[in-house]
Amino acid sequence: MTVRRLNHEEKTQACELAWRVFSRFEAPEYPPEGVEEFRRFLDDRAFISRMPMYGAFDGGRLVGMLAMREPRHISLFFVEADCQGRGVGRRLFERMKRDYAKQVFTVHSAPRAVGFYRRLGFAPLGEERVSNGIRYVPMRYGEE
Repeated sequence: MTVRRLNHEEKTQACELAWRVFSRFEAPEYPPEGVEEFRRFLDDRAFISRMPMYGAFDGGRLVGMLAMREPRHISLFFVEADCQGRGVGRRLFERMKRDYAKQVFTVHSAPRAVGFYRRLGFAPLGEERVSNGIRYVPMRYGEE
């Protein structure tokens, strides 16, 4: 498996992966407003193009992606269903961390991903919240 930063052209493929996984696992538990909000976010190509994005490749197939928003916020983090539980997410996270001197990160975790983030070392900062139909638990990795 190869894990590396994605180039501009590969970001479209990564957003398609994010949509596929979101649609399968998250969208069924979201109100229509949340699904539409997530789709709008992925379709904002100008914003997406500015985010550092990482991909995990199994052979030539993109099987996982992670995107960062400034200053150190995980904005998108998805692994194909058939590759979950195989360490793909951990490898993406470890690769991303190498690009940041300050090892403090935040994420708005989907409720079903809280356990995964806890295993990476994140801690919840509060209870589940909803914003524009998007359900999340605010979490942080590292100390300020």
